[in-house]
Amino acid sequence: MNQLLLTLRFYATGCHLLTAADFGGISKSSCHRIVHRVTKAIARLRPRYIKFPILPEEIKKTQVEFFNIARFPRVIGCIDCTHVKVQSFGGNDAEYYRNRKGYFSINVQAICNANLEIIDIVGRWQGSVHDATIFNNCRIRALFEAGTFGNSFLLGDGGYALRPYFMTPLQNPRTRMEQLYNESHIRTRNTIERVFGIWKRRFPILAVGSRFQKVDKVLPVIVATAVLHNIARQTGDALPPNDPALQLPVPWENILQEGNIVYRNDVPGNNEIQRLLINDYFRR
Repeated sequence: MNQLLLTLRFYATGCHLLTAADFGGISKSSCHRIVHRVTKAIARLRPRYIKFPILPEEIKKTQVEFFNIARFPRVIGCIDCTHVKVQSFGGNDAEYYRNRKGYFSINVQAICNANLEIIDIVGRWQGSVHDATIFNNCRIRALFEAGTFGNSFLLGDGGYALRPYFMTPLQNPRTRMEQLYNESHIRTRNTIERVFGIWKRRFPILAVGSRFQKVDKVLPVIVATAVLHNIARQTGDALPPNDPALQLPVPWENILQEGNIVYRNDVPGNNEIQRLLINDYFRR
C-alpha cells in the first residue's frame, strides 16, 4: 500500500514537488524503481478496465448513453488526441518527439464513452505525428473497416477524414439541418475534451511532464493513469480540483490547452452517409 501511495504522489507531481519526507527514508533511485514496478503492475490491468464495447448489448447501451447527451444517433465513441509532455530523450530520434508547439511530447489517442471513461488508448506515438496517422494505424480502425461494430459511429474533429463510420463536423454549415448536425456533433464530441481535462487534472504528471529519460518508462505511466482514471469514474470518485500545491507557472487551463494541437485535414472524404444522416435524421 505504501508503494502504491508513493506512486500516486509521483503521478500527482511528476516528482517536481516530492520532498525527502515523501520518500519515507527511501533513496530517490529506490523510489523510481518502486514507481516503475507499481506502474507496470497497474498498466497490466488494462484489459480489465479499458474495454471497447463489442457485444450487441454493450454497443446498444453505449449508443443510448451518447444519444441522451445531444440526440446524435448510433455513436459508440468519441475520439481525439492529446499531448503528454516529456523531456527530450536524446539520441537520433529526439526531434521526432517535438510537436508543432515546440515542446517534446507523446501524442496519445483516446476514445471515450458517455460516462467519460477511456475505452481505447494508443499511447506510443511521437509528438510530431499527426492525429490521423495514429488512427490510420490503430487496431480500432481495422475493426471498424471489418464491420465489427455494425452501423456505429465514431465522432472526431475536422483533423480526421470523413468515413462511413467516422463522422466529422461540417466546416461551413448553411442550412438549419446542417447547423443541428454540427451542434449535436460538437456537444456529443465534447465528452473526449472533458476526459482529457479530468485525466490530466487527476494526474498532473501528464500535463506538467516527467523527468524520465527513456520513452519506455513514460509509456506505462500513460496506460496506468488511464486505468486509474476509469476506476475512479466507475467508483464515482469526485472530479479532481485544481491543486494549489503544484505552484504552476501558468494557469491550469493554459496547460491543458497546450495538449490540444489542432490539425486540419484537407483530404476529401466519402460524405454519402453524412449527407443521408443530415437530410434524413436531422431534417426531422
